[in-house]
Amino acid sequence: MEGPPDNDVCSVCHDNFNLPCQANCSHWFCGGCIMRVWQHGATLQPCKCPICRRSITLIIPSEASSEYQNDPEVGEVLANVERYNRQFGGGHRTLVQRLRDLPFLLRRLAREFTDPQRTLPLVFRARMIFAMILSAIYILSPIDIIPEGIVGVVGLLDDLLIALIFFLHIAAIYRSALLSRYGGT
Repeated sequence: MEGPPDNDVCSVCHDNFNLPCQANCSHWFCGGCIMRVWQHGATLQPCKCPICRRSITLIIPSEASSEYQNDPEVGEVLANVERYNRQFGGGHRTLVQRLRDLPFLLRRLAREFTDPQRTLPLVFRARMIFAMILSAIYILSPIDIIPEGIVGVVGLLDDLLIALIFFLHIAAIYRSALLSRYGGT
């Protein structure tokens, strides 16, 4: 089960988590607290993480929050999180932002692949598997843009670049799956 660490508290209210939500910077907050941080600032732009000051473009409620969806207060917070994700989750992100989000998204994706109770839609899984097969074929094939046999270790750069592009592509696919799940689109 995913959730905040047991010995951690919300860095906004300094209390135990109430409706825990994880930001794309991997920090955990109470859903109501992070929504208040956003509404206290400029609501036309994403809020910054109170801990690391990174721009928050995706907020993911914990799995336990779905159990309390019938509670009106929790429903309101979840609706605000969904609105936030719809407003800021699909926008343009720079390469640096994509690289900074990569560990968060890949960690969540690995957890999702290993959890038998969570499943990604078939379309997303097929796209990921197709990208993995194409990347593996290129990396393992003797045909390279920069041949290792001629330039030695420097020839591995194209393989590393393909691997980086693969991970960025997989993260983008998974991010769109998270947005469709938690952004209401």
